[in-house]
Amino acid sequence: MSEYVINDNGAWCWFQDERAIVDPETQTLVVGSIAVAEGPGGEGRAGNVELTVVDLRSRTAQVVVLHEAFEADDHDVPALWRRADGRWLAVYTKHKTDDLLRWRISEPGDPTRWGREQVFDWTSYTGGRGVTYANLHGLDGRLYCFSRAVNDDPCALVSDDDGDTWAYAGKIFTRPKIGYVNGYTRYAGSGERIDLITTDHHPRDYDNSIYHGYFAGGALHRSDGSRVHEHLFDPAMDAPSQVELTTVLAAGEALDGVRLTHAWTSDIRRSANGTIAATLTARGDDDPAGPDEEFARLRPVLDHRFVYARKEPDGGWSRHPLGKAGAGLLPHEQDYTGLATIDPYDLDSVYVSTPFDPRSGTKTPHHEIYAGRTTDGGATWAWTPVTENSDVDNLRPIIAPGDPDRVVLLWFRGEMTASQHYRCEIVLRDTPRNSEGNSER
Repeated sequence: MSEYVINDNGAWCWFQDERAIVDPETQTLVVGSIAVAEGPGGEGRAGNVELTVVDLRSRTAQVVVLHEAFEADDHDVPALWRRADGRWLAVYTKHKTDDLLRWRISEPGDPTRWGREQVFDWTSYTGGRGVTYANLHGLDGRLYCFSRAVNDDPCALVSDDDGDTWAYAGKIFTRPKIGYVNGYTRYAGSGERIDLITTDHHPRDYDNSIYHGYFAGGALHRSDGSRVHEHLFDPAMDAPSQVELTTVLAAGEALDGVRLTHAWTSDIRRSANGTIAATLTARGDDDPAGPDEEFARLRPVLDHRFVYARKEPDGGWSRHPLGKAGAGLLPHEQDYTGLATIDPYDLDSVYVSTPFDPRSGTKTPHHEIYAGRTTDGGATWAWTPVTENSDVDNLRPIIAPGDPDRVVLLWFRGEMTASQHYRCEIVLRDTPRNSEGNSER
């Protein structure tokens, strides 16, 4: 089935989840995004927090506005959650420009009708320094929302009523801040545990390693199950440093002869059998000797690499090259790439956005989407183009979970010059999953 546009003005960051969910009973897809002035609707639509509600059977879409003129910034995309009572929950923040976490709850079974906006004020914890991102995951019957908040560290709120009310749970990690913020964290929840990968700081400011840990049994663990911290979170602000977790990719580690530095997290998923897979990005062209520090921090990066990391239930982490990611996507954000995502129901399947055809290494005029499949844990990949010969960039693919019988692939395409400025439309390709687990291409 060919792709089709479901929203003519929107984009997303990649540190909120889930950004899109399928309700398998009604075959409804809900996708969060932010509209900007450069797109259709212009200033009258700029900064709208939007949900696109798609009937997958009829291929029709309706755009619902959660908050008008909120902030024109892709970091403000809502995280979504399907509640036990059939209602939808949407949670969103601004990009560090205030200290409020907002949420709305839908009418039962209807993500086109929403109740009033409610607010949790972080100010007493952040001191007015702002909060960013929302990630919703359940654990042991409680719902957690992970945000970047106190000291720009990853922190958590908790709800015992499926998102009706929220309370501060504590910090996940802490360390002295270097540069802009601390640890960029991605999460994967199963209800019984929550896995995460995280960085030291922003890759612009620090040569990051990537670390893994998980929450389960009331404690924070390393990959091997050993305990890092005797509590899930620390409300007293004395949380451990992420360096106490398991190192997945060390700064300066070489894969296939390429020295990888300034790594960043892209995606993480965990399968029912306990296998964990993560996609990462890193610079592949750093000079170890280096020029002066300030130049190195601000210089353009022309060669990023995708990395696929994987841990089987009874083993350690393996790391494999996934291909070239190209130059920095934005001049002032030299570590932004098109990103790589993992199929939540098939960890052998990934989708990447890159200006290099992974089959040949040939440079293409624009970022294209490719589907990759491995049969050996990520050591080798077979690639199939999803888009070809595009006249604009195709960026930040995601696979919407919810229905294991279909592969709901989303991305946005167009021109992006900043997180606050883009002219992009959101594209959907919905395909049935074949007997081998992957989509029918």
